[in-house]
Amino acid sequence: MKPPQPPLKAYIREYIRLLELEREAEKRAAIEEIRTLSAQARQKAGRALLGLHGRSAGRLFDLWLIRFGRNEPLRTDIAAGDVVLVSRGNPLKSDLQATVVKVGRNYIDAAFSTQPPKWVRQKPIRLDLFVNDIVYKRMEANLEALPDLKGAAAHMRDVILGYRPAQAPRKQTFTVRNAALNATQKKAVQTALGASPVALIHGPPGTGKTTTLIEVIYQAVKEGKKVLACADSNVAVDNLLAKLAGIESLKPVRIGHPARIDKRLEALSLAALLETHPLQTSIATLRKKAETLTAYRDRFTKPTPGMLRGMSKSRVKTLAEQGRGMRGISAQTMASMAAWIEADEQLQRIYDEINGYERQAIDAIFAQADVICATNAMVGSDVMQARTFDLVVIDEASQQIEPSTLLPLFRAPLAVLAGDHKQLPPTVVSNNDLLKRSLFERLMLRDDIPSVMLDIQYRMHRSIMDFPNRLMYDGKLQADPSVAQRGLSLTDTHPVYNGSHPVIFLNINGVETLPDKATSYRNDKEAQATVAIVEGFIERGITCDAIGVITPYLAQTKHIRRLLEKQGLEGVEVKSVDGFQGREKEIIIVSLVRSNIACTIGFVADARRLNVAMTRAKRKLILIGNRATLQPNAPFDALFSWFETQKDRLNVRIVNNKER
Repeated sequence: MKPPQPPLKAYIREYIRLLELEREAEKRAAIEEIRTLSAQARQKAGRALLGLHGRSAGRLFDLWLIRFGRNEPLRTDIAAGDVVLVSRGNPLKSDLQATVVKVGRNYIDAAFSTQPPKWVRQKPIRLDLFVNDIVYKRMEANLEALPDLKGAAAHMRDVILGYRPAQAPRKQTFTVRNAALNATQKKAVQTALGASPVALIHGPPGTGKTTTLIEVIYQAVKEGKKVLACADSNVAVDNLLAKLAGIESLKPVRIGHPARIDKRLEALSLAALLETHPLQTSIATLRKKAETLTAYRDRFTKPTPGMLRGMSKSRVKTLAEQGRGMRGISAQTMASMAAWIEADEQLQRIYDEINGYERQAIDAIFAQADVICATNAMVGSDVMQARTFDLVVIDEASQQIEPSTLLPLFRAPLAVLAGDHKQLPPTVVSNNDLLKRSLFERLMLRDDIPSVMLDIQYRMHRSIMDFPNRLMYDGKLQADPSVAQRGLSLTDTHPVYNGSHPVIFLNINGVETLPDKATSYRNDKEAQATVAIVEGFIERGITCDAIGVITPYLAQTKHIRRLLEKQGLEGVEVKSVDGFQGREKEIIIVSLVRSNIACTIGFVADARRLNVAMTRAKRKLILIGNRATLQPNAPFDALFSWFETQKDRLNVRIVNNKER
């Protein structure tokens, strides 16, 4: 067993310090970029949009929607769920924030929690990608509450922090729902259900990690347990929800900001269920009454602190009853302020009544639900306050910082964490090594924490799987027979396109460039080759949606995307390695970018990054790069050795660019 964590107070202090560093690093990065880059440069970088015109787009539950658009297409990295700063041109002078609901070709729909000011409907309006501070506050509050935990929550805390060992899993018997589960998946379910208080499911690429989690949830619900299903990202939560929704006997409910929930799953959201709850009729009547009363109240003089000058509201009402003025305020104004106060107090009583009805409706919805699905951050929200469960399941646990995983962890006596610490770690702006280490990774190092590695993968041709398997998983992965020999049906004479060659390295002596003030490399020769290969596949009958392009650098991502758009190939998805984690395509093309005589490759040398990039492909993987630059560095030395030694057994090839 590994040494225990630091004493609790020191642990809390250290992580609060690290969260503050990360929050400030995020804010500094955003503000510094806003300050130093021109508006046009930030727009070109994909993190701002200029010259927008806003117009009302209706309501989304209790949110106000504004559509910001312009005549020309929007090229941006701003996506649904992001928080944006809304300004009239100077974002550093604005504190108006909104959540992006949808990004169209030439518009963005944004949701405001309060009625936005009239100027958002004017132009020009600027939107800037910004930092969501609420998540940090919730993580810090959760850390500060650790010493006060009692009972099962305190036991969970002490086990995961290494102050006491976990117990061996109890043997569980169950009738499997999903007959397609393999032996290790069934073992993982059994281990998870019998754990005390925590179990880990290690799911390498394509091994059905989420499918296994769904079986765990189903079996727990079947036993009458209430389940909290979480992940760090909205996309991962929606992935869980979509699978749960396909099981007729389950009643899942999604908690979260409506703007961040997949539209196809909106009917399962708490907001949508509240809209159709029987108490909604009473709530709607009261809201209408409140609107009328607000309009009436605002006809009178609002008693601002400057006017009150220390007078209490009860004193204002007494003076008004006596028909008196005071401190330079006329009797007429005093009466007007008293009328405002009376109406406002009545309004508050109406809102208290609305809140009471909403709490009743929410409690009823929770009582009927089997599974509550939410991001880790949402577990710290008011609507989830003090709610407990029998089981908490956390997906993608290896991609989240430890304080994020802690948010849902203490809501149940049993927790199941699923992830793969051999893929990319949490994204950390402050670059702190401790924050980059997930709780999942730390617990995987402990002998007392039960874990099961899923060892059958259902995604990749065996040749695509082989090198990542050797590099990261000690050769333990096996390709299911259904995919082991599943290649492209193309019989082209060239190995780049021929389906009998599942993995190709295209050797290109390109030139890496780093534009002024940029921190991201690009390589035009590799980009041109990537587009040419895509065009070659399209000519051979492959559809755009079957092809994905991955590259480690944002500048190369944008460059390739622009080149593809010029050729009318917008349907080909182009993302960073991080952006493709958890995804898959029939064909993956990877542009590695780095090409220099010093053989410097930076973070491209990260074995986990290479693992993720290679394992997104199902039938064909094409790596593009400069062998001379890459080969002197690990893990590429092992990769090229693998190409040479396995070329006959696995039919993999290194192809020089001139051969193409």
